[in-house]
Amino acid sequence: MNPTSHARARRRDRRVYLGGHPVLFGLLAATRGRPVRRIGGTLLVHGTEAYREALTRLPLDRTAEGTTGSAARTALGGDGGVLFDQEGGGHRADRRDLAGGLGAAGVEELRTRWQPLLARRLAPLAEGAEVDLVELARELSGTVVCALLGSDADPCEVARAAAEAAAASVRSHLPGPRRPRAEAAAARAAGRLRELLGRGHEPAPTARGACSAGSGTCEGEGDRGARAEHRRPVTTRQAFLRGPAEQAVRIGHAAGGADGALAAMVAVAAVNTTVAALPRAVAWCADAGLWDQAADETLRAALAAELLRVTAASPLLPRAAAADGTVGGCPVRAGDRLLLVARHAAHAHRRDPDARRPAEPALSRLVFGAGTHACPGARLASVQLADVLAALAPFRPVVTRARVDRGAALPGWRTLCVRAAP
Repeated sequence: MNPTSHARARRRDRRVYLGGHPVLFGLLAATRGRPVRRIGGTLLVHGTEAYREALTRLPLDRTAEGTTGSAARTALGGDGGVLFDQEGGGHRADRRDLAGGLGAAGVEELRTRWQPLLARRLAPLAEGAEVDLVELARELSGTVVCALLGSDADPCEVARAAAEAAAASVRSHLPGPRRPRAEAAAARAAGRLRELLGRGHEPAPTARGACSAGSGTCEGEGDRGARAEHRRPVTTRQAFLRGPAEQAVRIGHAAGGADGALAAMVAVAAVNTTVAALPRAVAWCADAGLWDQAADETLRAALAAELLRVTAASPLLPRAAAADGTVGGCPVRAGDRLLLVARHAAHAHRRDPDARRPAEPALSRLVFGAGTHACPGARLASVQLADVLAALAPFRPVVTRARVDRGAALPGWRTLCVRAAP
């Protein structure tokens, strides 16, 4: 590892911004000299403490036009209850549910799904063939989503539908006049996703039968009546099923209404952040020559956290102030828009990843937000990336082809192929 290799990694990673979001990237780069900068009724928040203050101390309007909550509610067809737009008891209850499925026990159960998938999808590297990490990330994220939501849908179909729902939502919320066709396309994409996710529900693992990893089917002596009962659509509140053999949990959903929108939100968030982050993180690891750290069990978790910090899958969080206040010493008025730049707050633009001298967790985890609305999938993302790095490390792969995805909701690659080093 040396400064030159990190420079190469940064040059490649910068392409996902310049290729897919050039105007936004230019604006953020030009204004990052100050912790907070006001442009009309919008505040650009770059500083670490100002970013944290905005998320934890300033009252925020979760449903204001132009915010993540508003976009999620509109795109996913819910009239409330898609987590991003929630406050109070409803938000706490849904976060508790998600925390159960995405906590330590839940993530360990999900690993049994993705580890066989990794072995299968990365096997061609041993024969000198290329592997497209974007395709891998799609299947990986779709598999996790189907397991979490108890859906029997094809994981790759779910991943494609979730990506299209997010991209269509972004297109329908671009600044300027209303775009009825874009809004209709977003509604169709969301409907397609919810339809896919409604295809049945898996039974929870029991002592008599356990779900086979990655297959979405149940094996064992469970009777058909019990399986049919488990496959009936359930509400979010009924969703957490606890098998006596382990503390695995899943999130179910109703066929429609707020619960269906919440399930679709989980799918959209999980798929799009994974497909954006995982290939970028691996490309950085390859370009910067970090495979020694990836191969070291004592360093791998720290390396995964560092790579998630510098790639910042969701680099910008759009929010709106619900009341007057201050952020970073700058006055804020109710109704002001806030563009919270996660990648700058986490020092992604100026501090290279290094598992031997990692950023403190309070800094690196800012890419997942802060406070009561921080991303509940942080543990899942870190463990998943660490497993991907562990599976790739023996091959010390190099990037052979990369093409930016110009239509994705988040900065990322449309294709990123790797091959084992000679």
